Amino acid sequence: MIKGELIFEGNEKQVFATDNPDQVIFRYKDVTVAYNNVKRARFIGKGALDNQISAILLNYLNENGVETHYVSTLGEKEQLCRKIEIIPLQVVVHNRIAGSLAARLGVEEGYRHPNTIVDLRYNNDELEDPFINRDHAVALGLATYQELDGMYNIARKVNDLLKPLFHKAGIELVDMKIEFGRASDTGSIIISDEISPDTCRLWDEATGERLDKDRFRLDLSRVVESYRTVLDRLKKVIN
Repeated sequence: MIKGELIFEGNEKQVFATDNPDQVIFRYKDVTVAYNNVKRARFIGKGALDNQISAILLNYLNENGVETHYVSTLGEKEQLCRKIEIIPLQVVVHNRIAGSLAARLGVEEGYRHPNTIVDLRYNNDELEDPFINRDHAVALGLATYQELDGMYNIARKVNDLLKPLFHKAGIELVDMKIEFGRASDTGSIIISDEISPDTCRLWDEATGERLDKDRFRLDLSRVVESYRTVLDRLKKVIN
């Protein structure tokens, strides 16, 4: 496998071509952004932690029947991934109401509801990733109803798999954002981005301490240390 040219650079990751047209290399950066790039900072070591955490979780999903873009880990900050055509939607699964959803619904942060909530957002920075519904997504030509049904079902299955895994690590999976794409090798819709403390809210079950990107959003400090806690605990339960 030969690493080729840089084909995309985002806020927190770079994507490189390879000599296989159906595979790319993801390189995680030490940059953190929030509020649609209004707030950003650099934390040495964060890219490597995101890479390792996401590799563990995506590989776990692959092994349990959920297709993701993850193929293998290449180095401290790099993963070999299946190439995808991005679907500009975010499927957000909530096990508790927190963050912007709490403000939108006027409920207390951390409200524990009896059902699992699944939201849909239009992945568009210029529009600040607005919440949309299924009809909006179809009207914009982003996906079909059948594809949306599939993405919702996958998101719920991911939640059913990862929630107990995190529980074993003493961590509560409060919510998570999942992105999808069409795999270039098969055309199937698969998970196409990281799953990590950057894309999940993760709270320590014993103390309620936040172990995710909210530490950066809310200026709580100890960002890298908290991500390392998540990695160390996941390694113990996976092993």
